[in-house]
Amino acid sequence: MTPDQLRALQIEYWGFDEQPHTGTLVVNARVADAVMRAFATLLRERFPIRRMDPIDVFGGSDEASLDADNTAAYNCRRVVGSGPPRWSAHAYGTAIDVNPVENPYLEGGRVHPESGRDYLTRSPYRPGMAVDGGVLVRAFESVGWKWGGRWAATPDYQHFSSTGG
Repeated sequence: MTPDQLRALQIEYWGFDEQPHTGTLVVNARVADAVMRAFATLLRERFPIRRMDPIDVFGGSDEASLDADNTAAYNCRRVVGSGPPRWSAHAYGTAIDVNPVENPYLEGGRVHPESGRDYLTRSPYRPGMAVDGGVLVRAFESVGWKWGGRWAATPDYQHFSSTGG
C-alpha cells in the first residue's frame, strides 16, 4: 500500500457530552464509503464516541491513542499479539478501533488499554460499548465489516475491519 491510497475523512460523531463533534479518520480509499455509512448510522443513533484523531496526534503511538480512548484507523504498525511479525489491518487502513477504553482488547492476559480493565465484563451495557446485536456492531456489519469482539481466544472489542483480521 502507498500513501496515495489513504484518505483523511472528516466524520461527524456524537460525543459522550451528548453533542455532535467532527473528527478525522484516515482509512484506505477503497473502504471510505463504507466507513462514512457506518459512522452516519452511529451519529443518527447517537452512539457516543469519546474522540477521533489521527494516530499522528499521538506520535504514531498505538498505546497513547488507546489510553486517550481515541477512535482511530490507519496506523503503520504490526499486529499486537503472538505469532510471526506481520502487518496489522490498521497498516492498510482497513481497520478501526472504536472507544478502546469501553471496548478493550484482551491479549495473553494483558488488557489494551489497561484503563479498559473495568469493561472486560460486558454486562451490564454502558454507553460506548460494542456488544453483540448493539448499534455499533450492527452499523459496521451493515457495511460488511467484521467485529473483533467475536474472536474467542483474544476478544478485541474495539476492533472492526473490512477483512476480518
